[in-house]
Amino acid sequence: MSNSPKKTVWSLQDNKRTEDQRNAFKPTGKKPKNKMFQYILVALLVLFVLSFLLLQIYEETLETCITDTFCINSKENVLLYTVYIFSNILIVVLSIVGAYAIGKKLATFIKV
Repeated sequence: MSNSPKKTVWSLQDNKRTEDQRNAFKPTGKKPKNKMFQYILVALLVLFVLSFLLLQIYEETLETCITDTFCINSKENVLLYTVYIFSNILIVVLSIVGAYAIGKKLATFIKV
């Protein structure tokens, strides 16, 4: 018999897990699904809802003329005016993303 103390096993579950439970988190070999499309769709939906809520918060009637003969009103054409606000916000966001991408390419071009 040895006089060494018993080795302490550090387990939160005292080895109560089965073999299937131990193998549950092993890699399966499948590639993870690309969820970028879902993220973009959800972001666009949130932006559209935000555009609608901005229109509801502002109490005054707004009128915008797209052309000389086609004008939209924020009280009569709620959905159309929401699309107008959404498109304006989208243009601003896409221009910021485009400026970031161009700046990043310029930075790598100048660095080299």
